[in-house]
This record gives sequence, C-alpha cells and structure tokens, in this order.
Amino acid sequence: MKSVIIVFGILFYMSCSKKQEHPNIVFILADDLGYGEIGVYGQQLIETPNIDSLAKSGILFTQHYSGSPVCAPSRSVLLTGKHSGHTYIRGNDELKDRGNVWNYLEVFKNEKLEGQRPLSDSVLTFAELIQSSGYETGFIGKWGLGGPGTEGDPNNQGFSYFFGYNCQRQAHTLYPMHLWENDKKIILNNKAILPHSGLDLGSDIYDVESYSKFSLKEYAPDVMHKKAIGFIEQNTNKRFLLIYASPLPHVPLQAPNKWTNYYKNKLGNESPYIGKNYFPNQTPRATYAAMISTLDEQVGNLIAVLKKNNLLENTIIVFTSDNGPTYTGGADTKFFNSAKPFSAAYGWGKGFLKEGGIRVPMIVNWSGRIKPGSKTDHLSAFQDFLPTFVELCGAGENPKTDGISFLNVLLGKKQTKNHEYLYWEIPEYGGQQAVRIDNYKGIRKGIFKGNLEIELFDLSKDLKEKNNIAKDHPQILSKVRHIMTKEHTPSQISSFRFAAFGE
Repeated sequence: MKSVIIVFGILFYMSCSKKQEHPNIVFILADDLGYGEIGVYGQQLIETPNIDSLAKSGILFTQHYSGSPVCAPSRSVLLTGKHSGHTYIRGNDELKDRGNVWNYLEVFKNEKLEGQRPLSDSVLTFAELIQSSGYETGFIGKWGLGGPGTEGDPNNQGFSYFFGYNCQRQAHTLYPMHLWENDKKIILNNKAILPHSGLDLGSDIYDVESYSKFSLKEYAPDVMHKKAIGFIEQNTNKRFLLIYASPLPHVPLQAPNKWTNYYKNKLGNESPYIGKNYFPNQTPRATYAAMISTLDEQVGNLIAVLKKNNLLENTIIVFTSDNGPTYTGGADTKFFNSAKPFSAAYGWGKGFLKEGGIRVPMIVNWSGRIKPGSKTDHLSAFQDFLPTFVELCGAGENPKTDGISFLNVLLGKKQTKNHEYLYWEIPEYGGQQAVRIDNYKGIRKGIFKGNLEIELFDLSKDLKEKNNIAKDHPQILSKVRHIMTKEHTPSQISSFRFAAFGE
C-alpha cells in the first residue's frame, strides 16, 4: 500500500506540479520548549526576538497541541498524521534487551546499540509523500525513530538527507563523540562524557573550572546548524522540505559562553545545580536561558539565509515544540514560568497529558500569504501537519489520517472542517489517556495501577486543571469515555499496550 501511494504521488507530480507553484517548507521543531518560553507567548526573562518576529509577520496559534508529552511518539504523530492511539511509535522505547544502550563508549563501538524502536517500513510519512512530488527532503537534528540501518532510519522514511543525532540517548550531551550524516558516522572532536557524570571528587562547586569538562570543542547544535544552512543553499533552485529538529533546550544544561555570560549578568547570582540527573552546572538558570536564546539566534540566521537567497516569499516557516517543558536536569522551569499559564512541575509538564505537557507554541510564517500579526484559537495538533503539507505541496490525495488540513486558517479563509475532539494516550508515566472536546478536557491517569476513573476539567474556566467537575457533567464524561475506547487501538508493539484494557 505504501508503494502504491508513493507511485501515485510521482504520477501526480509529473502531470500537475510543474504547472503550479508550491512553497518550500522549513519546519523548526524545538525540544521540550514550553508554551510560555517565547516572548510572544508571555515570557518575561528569556529573549527570543527572532521567533517573536516570525509571529509578528505571521500567525500565532494559541490552541495547538503536540502529538505526545514525550519525544519519540510526538515525532511519530507528526510524521504519520496519526494520533497516539493509532500511530506506530507511542512511547520512548530504548530496546534495552540489546545490551547496555546507555553506555556511550559501548554504543560508539557498536552502532547496533544505538537508536530507539524503529518506525516500520509499512508506515507512510509525509516526507515520503512530499519527496514523491518532487521535493528535496532533509532532516537535521534529533531523530529518535529508528537506529542506523534500520527500517526507521530517516533515509528510509522519506528524507534524502539526514544529519544529526540518530539516537535520543546520545543527545543527552550536546558535545557528543559523533553524529550521523546519512549512513556515515561523523566523528567529532569531543571526549566521552558519560551520562550522569558528576563533578570530580573534592571540586569547589563555586569554581568555574570545576565544570570545564562539560564544555568541549564541537557543540552539536552549531555543527547541525551549519548543515541546515548548507542544505538550503544547495537547494536554492529546487523545492525543498527541511525538518530542523533542534535538541534545544532539552537538558543537559550546556550552552555557548556568549549567551550564558549575557544571562549571568541579566539574572544575577544563583545556586549551582549539582544533582544526579544529567550534568552539573554552575549557573543553571543562565545556561537554560542561553540555550533558548541560542535557538532563537539560529532561527534568525535561517531566516537571513532564506532572504539572502530570495527564498523567503516562497517558503513557509513553522516553529513549534515536541512537548512541554521538563522538570529535571537543573532546568528551573518554575522560575521562568515556562508553561505559563499552565504548570511545568512534575505531573503537569513533560511526560504528562496535562496542558503544560502537550499545549505548545506554534507560529507559522509565509511572507505575502499570511496576514502579519494574525492570531488564531483554531484547535490543532501534530497529526494535522501531514494533510496540511500534502495540500501545500500538491502531493496528491491525502492518505487516511487523524489530521485535518489547516491551510485555510493560514490563508485567512473559512475553515470548513474542524476537530470534534482530540485524543492522546501514553504508555509511560503510569499510563494515561486524554480527550479534549470543545473546552472540556478529560484525563485518565495511573492506568497501569488499575485506575480507570476519568477526571474532567473546563478549560474555559480552569486552565490549570485543578477543579475536577466529572460528577457535574455525566453526559460529557460519557462522551469522553466513549472516545477513549473508540480511539485507542491495541498497539502492534507489546511495550505500548495497556494491560488494564485486556491487551
């Protein structure tokens, strides 16, 4: 079926696309960036002028959701157009039965230990559809959907060019020993920093030199950024799709001195982070802010490259995040109010189906096509990108997905089809399900502990999801329960199944 759809896309391209103008796509995916960590979304301390500028000359979405509250399944929903009750990858599966997958030295020697559970070859991604319609397709950044040489390798999922971290675990240092360029391992001039390494015994936590071993020579976000610029400049005469999946601001806390020093002066003195999760850091708040400003600077640089090459007017730029902000690794997301107006604390941000874990910033810019300074409360989610991009690129008929194209929203036209509801599930953090119907949000958590009770919240009055009104709205609760049953299909993968549902 997959090959039939791709062939159809090729025929469609040959017969039609040469007569039409379809835009390039630059899709910027931040990692663990919270709803409230961008200036135009209310951030007060971290400066993001380039991302803010995208919104001021484009459209800002206030009710956009990620595919999942954690990395790999969110990316799976994004690429396949199927929500987390249907998509192939539904959780972060490290395939530990292969061996010591967390040992960087072992993984460096044996690439078969690298990567997460792979997307199946039977899965169709929007990259494959767009590629078949004549686009050059590139993925630069963090992948996490299948190790090198597997069927889930990005080169086997519609991307003609890949550069970056194949494996999410390897991205637990921003100074890795290697990255991947297609099927070639690229060795970087960095020593091994093993996960959860701490300060040397007897180190002075207030001495900057005590932290020097965590800042090495080649900073992966910079290396990958150069490749992204190269991809654009090599394809100025072709239509292209670029997924720019930055590892920023996912911890560990590591950032260029330029921005770290800037925020040291701005934020003042602070206590070092010397916890056991990720790496220690002398100035955690300054470094976290620096990571976001580094990403913002890179966004500005990408825009400048598009302008320089006269590509901006025919390029649609999307900026969003794979899930909500973290609660660990020294990232003081409470201090920055990172999920504002939601909570970023454990149980409320990353890993959880509360608003702070899945409501994410989303900005779309298309010079001359989108009305500058637009804002919309259109309800959308990651599964909507596939039908939207297929329509944008003239890539043929949409395959069956859970998404709805929001192209009309971008162009200021009437959106004739909208979601009746949105659905999520995650077989991690105790097992969870969530449904949004209009302003109502139903959540079921602790499923693996046998809990099947559903909590219900009215987001129009209770954005922080504090007041459970399930007893007061039995009809809405019944709808939520019905959707949770209807939209959950047992996974093909045993580790993603819910035993409480008899699977």
